[in-house]
Amino acid sequence: MVSMQKPNESRVLMGEHVLHRPSKLLLDWEGAHLFLELVRFRSFRAAAEHLGMSVNALRPRITAFEQSLGTTLVTRNVDGVRPTPEGQKVFNIAAQMEQMSYTLVHSCRPSERALTGQVRLAVTEGIGSLWIGSKLVEFQRANPKLMIDVRCAMRSADVLQLETDISIQLTRPVIPDLKTVKLGRLHLIFFAAQSYLDTYGAPKDVADLCNHRVVVQGDDDPEWHKLYDHLFPGLPAEGLVSLRSNASSVHYWSIAQGAGIGMLPTYVYAVGSPVIPLNLPVHHYVDIWMTYHPSVSRIPRVRRLIDWLIRAFSPRTFPWFRDEYIAPTDLRREYGGRALKNPFEGLGGAHAK
Repeated sequence: MVSMQKPNESRVLMGEHVLHRPSKLLLDWEGAHLFLELVRFRSFRAAAEHLGMSVNALRPRITAFEQSLGTTLVTRNVDGVRPTPEGQKVFNIAAQMEQMSYTLVHSCRPSERALTGQVRLAVTEGIGSLWIGSKLVEFQRANPKLMIDVRCAMRSADVLQLETDISIQLTRPVIPDLKTVKLGRLHLIFFAAQSYLDTYGAPKDVADLCNHRVVVQGDDDPEWHKLYDHLFPGLPAEGLVSLRSNASSVHYWSIAQGAGIGMLPTYVYAVGSPVIPLNLPVHHYVDIWMTYHPSVSRIPRVRRLIDWLIRAFSPRTFPWFRDEYIAPTDLRREYGGRALKNPFEGLGGAHAK
């Protein structure tokens, strides 16, 4: 008897069974990984350095991956690499596949993958309490034998003196001996609680802010003074500013409880805070930087946290960390990842009512 076989299939003998499989590989898994890192680092050079390969080796691998999918995934711009709309869809799907692969590896070989010891992470208080704190659970569950020592403070930790293994801060380090990675960007606009708006109404424009109660976050750093002087030139803070705090959490809750109008990063709205974004033409931004000494990145437990932090702030996954400003009300539509945990749920109850 002559066996009929489809032209696109090959036969593989496995004991007494015959398996059919496509002769053409469905997906270039390594190409997908290289594409993920390229989009995360937004630069062929930075991605190649992170991956331990040359730029000349990375470029043809990305081209081959694009050809395997039959579409252009990235464009080269003066400010770096950007995914096309098709590339963004591939990135979102590949990122979920990557996360599932980690889950598969950990579930099958936990003894080989378990890392032990302590990793020290210093982070600004606002990002630590409102973003990192709620997301670190997933990292800890994937690495149950690691102890993550998180220190939240306004002052940046001294990485060079090994006060911490990794630092996430809002000022770019200038010490050349340190490794520096831009994680993303915070976009700040004015917000108010519904209870404040019900009592005092919304400001009609920036000039009308002078007739409202304003809350600010600032310490001895002159940056908040510069922003205040830009918005309210020549106007003394006394009589206008109702509350000033050096802690991001206090600043947030003072706004959420209706103490006044204040600036917050747009992501607090995207992840579920009930504060209301105000329609004012004021937009301030600060970049988020991760820094560490090159020597600690060779320690497996530290390297694992570094890689996770890059994913946790990925502007491609989380649109509120992109360089370009997106209105808070549009952020959830732009976000295409898994359901986010609301860090405000259960805190303060009806604080915005």
